Amino acid sequence: MSVDELDTRILRLLLEQPRTSVREYARTLGVARGTLQARLDRLERDGVITGTGPTLSPAALGHPVLAFVHIEVTQGHLDDVGDELAAVPEIVEAFSITGGGDLLTRVVARDNAHLEDVIQKLISLPGVVRTRTEVALRERVPHRLLPLVESIGRSAARK
Repeated sequence: MSVDELDTRILRLLLEQPRTSVREYARTLGVARGTLQARLDRLERDGVITGTGPTLSPAALGHPVLAFVHIEVTQGHLDDVGDELAAVPEIVEAFSITGGGDLLTRVVARDNAHLEDVIQKLISLPGVVRTRTEVALRERVPHRLLPLVESIGRSAARK
C-alpha cells in the first residue's frame, strides 16, 4: 500500500496527539471531516493503522526486567510451540526468525528469579530443544514510528 503526503500528515498527528478527536485532526490538517474519516478507514482497512489503544509499560505494571529469549524448536513443531507461547503471559511478543534459533520472544518479568521461572517454563514445553536468553540493560531507542512516517512523507512529497 502506498501512502501520500496527506496520509503521512494524518499518521504524524495520530502519533503525536493520539487522544485528539477526528474533528480536531480535520481542523488541524485543513481537510473535511469526511475526507479525514475516509482516509482513516482506508489506513485501518489496509493494515497501516493496527490499533488505537494505549501503550502500556510493563515496568510500571511491576515487570521491569526485559529479556529476549531465542528458542530452538524440534523440526516440525514450530506452530505447536508458537501456540504454547501464546499461553505464557510474560511473553509480550514472539517472532519466527532466521539465524540462531527458530523463535525470538520478548519476555518481561518481575525480577531475575521470575525470569528464570519463565525460562524454565519455556524449556519444559514440548518441542523446545533449547533457549538462549539476553537480558536488556537499558532501552537506547524506544519503540518509535514517527521518523519512519516522516521519511515516507518526504518521499511521497518528492513524487
